[in-house]
Formats: sequence, C-alpha cells, structure tokens
Amino acid sequence: MQRPSRFESFRYIGDKRTQVAYDTDRDDPGGQAALDELIGSEQFTVFSPDTLGEARNRGYHLARGSRFDAERDGS
Repeated sequence: MQRPSRFESFRYIGDKRTQVAYDTDRDDPGGQAALDELIGSEQFTVFSPDTLGEARNRGYHLARGSRFDAERDGS
C-alpha cells in the first residue's frame, strides 16, 4: 500500500467506523482502495506509538489481508 502523504511516517491507520487498522507496509491491492476511501471520509486515526500492539489496546483489529500476512511473517 502507498502511505497517504500527510501520514507517511505512520505504519498503522485505523478506521473509526469499523475499528479496523490497516498496515500501510503490506502489499494489498484491495487494502489500498479501502485506505483511499478511509482518508476521503476523514474517519481515521493513527496510533502513537505506531505499533500493532497500541492499535489493539485501543480496540482495533488488523485488516483481513494484512492479518494473514502478519501471521505468516510472525509480526
């Protein structure tokens, strides 16, 4: 996925509507369309520290395509 220009220093971007976090370092063509729609809706958040653990602490879960890649990579 390509990171949005205003948020290029953040790896995880969360959707406030669905509590889903997108990993912008994963290559997921469907995720890019979802991320573009999310940025357009302005219903997103970023996490600090920028980790999956922090996203999970806030009740977010990793997007489906990213989750399978993370489990395979051991993230």
